[in-house]
Amino acid sequence: MRNILLKIAYRGTNYCGYQVQPNKITIAEVLQDAIEKVFGARYDIKGASRTDAGVHANNFAVTFKTEKNIPTQNIIRALNVHLPDDVAVKSAQEVDIDFHPRYDAVKKRYIYKIWNSVEKNPFFTDMALHIPQKLNVELMQKASKNFVGTYDFTAFCNTGCSVEDKVRTIYDCAVTRENNFVYVSIEGDGFLYNMVRIIVGTLLSVSMGKILPSEITDIIESKDRKRAGITVPAHGLYLDEVFYNNME
Repeated sequence: MRNILLKIAYRGTNYCGYQVQPNKITIAEVLQDAIEKVFGARYDIKGASRTDAGVHANNFAVTFKTEKNIPTQNIIRALNVHLPDDVAVKSAQEVDIDFHPRYDAVKKRYIYKIWNSVEKNPFFTDMALHIPQKLNVELMQKASKNFVGTYDFTAFCNTGCSVEDKVRTIYDCAVTRENNFVYVSIEGDGFLYNMVRIIVGTLLSVSMGKILPSEITDIIESKDRKRAGITVPAHGLYLDEVFYNNME
């Protein structure tokens, strides 16, 4: 038995998230369809995390087990033939039979993309959040460093979240500008439901002068969702990378 790890990229615009859902098209469903066409069986697949409707991924990790001896390079080519144009397998490798893409992950990195220009750009529709007002990246960057550390992030979690333990560790949070794009990059050991999107919404409030950078710590300690910023739309969010020990 082989355990195959795939790294995939996808544009989430046309999908209701990653996880299979009744009567809805998801990333997991189209991937399983492609695997079934190549391997002749509908294998169970394990994903690194759930992504919501409209969220994208640059390097999402998925595993499946098979007894067939198709070389990994051939797996890449064969699956891509059967996948839609907005989903692609980037790499494939054999991993330990007990490896799990979610439970063995040591950290994840998300990136949120903002098109910060007065001019609307149709080529970035559904791929980046358009904000015409000039963002104060320096102020957002100053505020972002207050998220780094191990905290209870209840204030930055959707109110419908049922997870009891809301303590997470953020290893890095940075805001950068490249021409008209503003990027918010966040690395952590795990994330609560809508956590990254609420953090980005809070940083936007900092840029607009509604929240001071020094208030971030107080908001975290308050555990009060109402004190944090809005939940920004899903279409600017990308799961950028999932990290594992002893693996390139």
